[in-house]
Amino acid sequence: MRAASKVIMQESGKVVVVSQHYPPDPSTTAAIMAAISERLAQEADVLVLSGTAGSAIAPSAGKPEVVEVRNRMPGKARLLKRALAELLFTARTFVAMLAKLRRGDVTVTVPAPFMLPYAFAAAAKLKGARSVLIMHDLYPDVLVMAGLLKPKSVLAKAMHALNAPMFRALDAVVIIGRDTEKLLLRYRGMTRDKIRFIPNWATLPPGVRAIAPDNPYRRSLLARYVVGLSGNLGFTHDPVIVFEAARLLRDNSDIHFLLSGWGVGFDQLKALQAKAKLPNVTLVDRVEDEQLEAFLSAADAWIIPYRKNVAGVSVPSRFYNLLAIGRPVILVSEADAEAALTVTEHDVGWVVEPGNADELAKTVGRAAVSIDPQRAERAAEISERFDFRIAMDEYCGLIRELAQKKLD
Repeated sequence: MRAASKVIMQESGKVVVVSQHYPPDPSTTAAIMAAISERLAQEADVLVLSGTAGSAIAPSAGKPEVVEVRNRMPGKARLLKRALAELLFTARTFVAMLAKLRRGDVTVTVPAPFMLPYAFAAAAKLKGARSVLIMHDLYPDVLVMAGLLKPKSVLAKAMHALNAPMFRALDAVVIIGRDTEKLLLRYRGMTRDKIRFIPNWATLPPGVRAIAPDNPYRRSLLARYVVGLSGNLGFTHDPVIVFEAARLLRDNSDIHFLLSGWGVGFDQLKALQAKAKLPNVTLVDRVEDEQLEAFLSAADAWIIPYRKNVAGVSVPSRFYNLLAIGRPVILVSEADAEAALTVTEHDVGWVVEPGNADELAKTVGRAAVSIDPQRAERAAEISERFDFRIAMDEYCGLIRELAQKKLD
């Protein structure tokens, strides 16, 4: 079946994956784009245009060819320099796409940096290639949510104006959360037939992990109940609400906060703890992938803290691994966000109003006295729906469909 599919896709053209982030970049986006590229390479010739130094790979049978597009990445806190660097990367990628794309090719990207999809859609249209945007984040909405843009600013209005022709030019938009569809349909260039819902997947096998007293991340903690925080804490997250909840619960010796991660939010947590020295908070630097399962198994429940207005804008990939190990999730977000819908539909945790540290502290307190083994079992069972093979089959099916579709 795969051999036959590869012949069909090769007759139509190659697949070109465009990604600023690609291994050895350790980010989640890099891992996702590499997984998609490698799976597609089993059915088609795949070329990856990567913005990560050290990612170049020569073409070989059944593997994607990776070509680097020169890119410089200042630190996330240096916003102006980072924006200029990303604009330059977008321009270089546009030129590379014009050089590499051929009529009949199918090209795939994600909105990182946020200006890339505009150049991506234009290059694909100019070269007669099919185009797929995987909507990890919706712009400018995510920048507004993070407080980096005012809703009625010139840049926000310009991005809204550019989104309509971009969506009109794209052949398909993959959403990873059901809540994104209604936001996309605000644009005249977007129609339901272009939208495909393909959620991300758990990287850990499903199954309830026991709470082990000798867990290396738990054994030094004296509290009966451990609530954790893990992952990238970017501008869309609100780590302060977690710290304030810990402050409110500092006299409850039964509850301890185990906080780990990276990004501007984790730096914020370090600064807060250096000043407050809360006895019920332990900070752990970024945990490598090899230790992730042990670390996630150390806590009784996990918090994912978002700022206001996350619905339709961003979906936490870490959510699926938390379900896979059989842990309930305390999600700080609107009730109609994708992860919140999953939590409430299947009773695998709690949803807390963004910005309300009192409610978060009370929810953690309730969770600590209402441990339900069935909730853990449901979480692991639900995670099976977010399976790597299912997602890859969906991506391959979409690419195959577009490859065989007659060009305008």
